[in-house]
Amino acid sequence: MRQFAVEADGGSRGNPGPAGYGAVVVDAATGETLTETAGFLGTATNNTAEYRGLIAGLRAARDLDPEARVEVRMDSKLVVEQMAGRWRIKHPGLQELAAEAAGILAPDQVTYVWIPRAENQHADRLANEAMDAGARGERWNPAASTADLPAATPPPAAAPPDLSTPTTFVLLRHGETALTAGKRFSGSGGSDPALSEAGRRQAARTAEALAARGAVEAVVSSPLLRCRQTAEAVAGRLGLPVTVDEGLRETAFGAWEGLTFGEVRERWPEELNAWLASPDAAPAGGESFGEVAARVAETRDRLRAAHAGRTVLLVSHVTPVKTLVRLALGAPWQALFRMELAAASLSEIACYADGNASVRLLNDTGHLR
Repeated sequence: MRQFAVEADGGSRGNPGPAGYGAVVVDAATGETLTETAGFLGTATNNTAEYRGLIAGLRAARDLDPEARVEVRMDSKLVVEQMAGRWRIKHPGLQELAAEAAGILAPDQVTYVWIPRAENQHADRLANEAMDAGARGERWNPAASTADLPAATPPPAAAPPDLSTPTTFVLLRHGETALTAGKRFSGSGGSDPALSEAGRRQAARTAEALAARGAVEAVVSSPLLRCRQTAEAVAGRLGLPVTVDEGLRETAFGAWEGLTFGEVRERWPEELNAWLASPDAAPAGGESFGEVAARVAETRDRLRAAHAGRTVLLVSHVTPVKTLVRLALGAPWQALFRMELAAASLSEIACYADGNASVRLLNDTGHLR
């Protein structure tokens, strides 16, 4: 009996946004690529595109040999766990797609394995080719595909490093609120708490430390009250105005707002597991880490252009600050769970015009002691 590996992926530029999928069937014994498939979906979510990639890959494997055993390899933890039956599928649209995928081959012919994104590049490139073709108003053309030829085009010579003055972002997490000590989800859609008495003290100490340091030339804040209050305390001491930028707001945690991690795990265990496993998963009524990253990156680039070569204080929240640090490091999204970020802590990144960046400081709380 033949053994195939199906590597599948899908993506959405906007989630939802222009979406596409890609899949490749590989001979499990030799590693030879047997067939490729890809397609543009119009507007869809990441999860829908991933399921469409799975369906296309299973159909391609069936067309090659309907009796073959197939190992599906995907970097979507959500799809793998749901298709393996370990996670329940609540979204009606994904239920239909999962049922369609499950009916292509007999259940005992197919197994599911999660792989890191770096090991799924062939399918990822196919999905991006399909999205690029869709953006041009064309269909994906297998004859023009280079997804299986990563070395065919040599990478461009590395540009010399940008040695001009970077835009420096001093990143300040807001001071404590009544929800901070209890480590409750407090995002954009919650009660918008004010600083507590302890938070006001933290803001005052931070203001003194930044005044002694000097160099800050502009103050930009999230629109949420706790950040505006923190920013106003610092800006008042520095003699600067506060500009509010919507892009610096915290993640919207939807139904989880105001709850502890333990309470969320008790009420929505599968949704929480999905959220921890994929940057595309989101609480009901909330945002995914992928959506927040796109928003924060756009805000960073816009502020970098507006304040080129200056030092700017950004007063924000846990997720945006960690995301800015993660992006500067080029680290995977899971790095969000591996950083500590205390209330009123200071971090710092330097962003250059060519897109390079460096992290100079992370979670400094020395000014609060």
